Amino acid sequence: MEVRQKKLPIGIENFEELQTENFYYVDKTNLIKELLNHWAKVNLFTRPRRFGKSLNMSMLKNFFELDGKKEIFSKSEISKEVSLCEEYMGKFPVILVSLKSMNAATYEKACDMAVQVINGEARRFQYLLESERLTPYDKAAFSTLLKPYMSEAVLCSSLKVLSELLAKHHSRKVILLIDEYDVPLAKAFERGYYDEMVLFIRNMFEQALKTNDSLKFAVLTGCMRISKESIFTGLNNLKVLSVAEVQFDEYFGFTDREVKDMLEYYGLSSHYDEIKEWYDGYQFGNVEVYCPWDVINYCDALRADPDAQPKNYWSNTSSNEAVKRFIQESDKGAAKREIEKLVAGEVITKEIHQELTYQDMYDSIENLWSVLFTTGYLTQRGKSEGDKFHLAIPNIEIRKIFTTQIMEFFKENVPKNGEALKDFCEALKGGEPDRVEKQLGEYLKRTISIRDTFVKKQMKENFYHGILLGILGFQDTWSVSSNKESGDRYSDILVETDDGEVGIVLEVKYAEEGGLETACREALEQIERKRYEEELLDEGINHILKYGIAFYKKRCRVMLAGFEDSLQ
Repeated sequence: MEVRQKKLPIGIENFEELQTENFYYVDKTNLIKELLNHWAKVNLFTRPRRFGKSLNMSMLKNFFELDGKKEIFSKSEISKEVSLCEEYMGKFPVILVSLKSMNAATYEKACDMAVQVINGEARRFQYLLESERLTPYDKAAFSTLLKPYMSEAVLCSSLKVLSELLAKHHSRKVILLIDEYDVPLAKAFERGYYDEMVLFIRNMFEQALKTNDSLKFAVLTGCMRISKESIFTGLNNLKVLSVAEVQFDEYFGFTDREVKDMLEYYGLSSHYDEIKEWYDGYQFGNVEVYCPWDVINYCDALRADPDAQPKNYWSNTSSNEAVKRFIQESDKGAAKREIEKLVAGEVITKEIHQELTYQDMYDSIENLWSVLFTTGYLTQRGKSEGDKFHLAIPNIEIRKIFTTQIMEFFKENVPKNGEALKDFCEALKGGEPDRVEKQLGEYLKRTISIRDTFVKKQMKENFYHGILLGILGFQDTWSVSSNKESGDRYSDILVETDDGEVGIVLEVKYAEEGGLETACREALEQIERKRYEEELLDEGINHILKYGIAFYKKRCRVMLAGFEDSLQ
């Protein structure tokens, strides 16, 4: 009988579902052991999005909660810790709230969403209404937590009240889990009600985490390490476990061994190198890890199509606002050079401030370095030296986010120089390669160069191809097509001018060793060999200009077929 392969857990954040519905699980249950051996009263884990925070919180809930299903841990690593399981497993009331859904346009609607979160968790404990250990006043207080409307004061005290009632009923302290604690703050900052949300979160956390005698311990997760003075005022029992900390470093994200095991299980080991190149490269503490979301999604794609290519899964789950802001600083000389080094796969040393408020995030380029580091767009290399970290772009996926934003920024700025744009297009149409080269060179000076050893030649050519499309895209009366089937292969760019009289073929090459002229000649030969002009001829265009364009870092060379011969 053939054994059915386990399903890949795409988007599965419920630990019990993952264990009971035959999903593949990368075992992180020893997080429980390390937490119990080293816990503080309040433990805050900060990791980038899509690194398994919510699944780990669900795992903690399932392990500690009273009368939990112990069998779902029977094959896990934590089950080997027999005495620890006997002492802690299934022994505590557990409150788990996720704040990730608190995405509202106004403060009032955000509070309404918070009420729904509390309602949902309180409904799990409706047996408290029948408790003989609770007074009528206790039960009245609990009933308030079930109502669809609460005053702000009741809402702020809700987690503390629920803790007290559970502890009184069960005669044991409560474990409190708060997932994605910083999402309401991020959304409030975006929507303009940040100060109100900071005060609300501070009041709720102060009651739940600081003045709560019913609390055994608490675990919080989030992306950002929000300044203690902002929302954790006076909380002296807070232990922050960021991406820089060695403790717990292997429990968020997949290690190299875990990825190899997964690929072997699904018969995908031949794709290891590309998965490592695209999705590995994050360093948490002393451990190098992959982004789990990417690995799982790409494995799923490969199971359906063995020829599937890697792509950006992680970037599609965010606006990438931090990278956009960072690239916008590139008009300053030093920032531009540093961005170029990062995109080239080099390492930059910067002072990192891990504690920020959302109001501080974009105040300065210095703070942006810290935001990029904490949110996963940059990672550390080697050991930090105090607050100084050696930073790099983790992998090809993140690098593509940077290059995409570089290109978007370039396109935004092209139309600001209308005269240069007009001159470039006139020279292109007029068959003036020297003038085209001069204007293209000026554009290259103003953008961030891709001068790296990080990627293959084809990807470098794609970047410069994008620059040309970015410029031509603003000549909106011209017909511009890219990588369109023409002749017996694919041309780079075909242009038909507005009067329909001139057709232009552009073939782009990247000159690896700086041999621009040789690369230009190769481009022109390819145009002829592949008959790229045929589509334009089919459209009745008889005057066709064929350009070979070569790039190397911030330099370029432009040749026009027939032009060089005519000069001789």
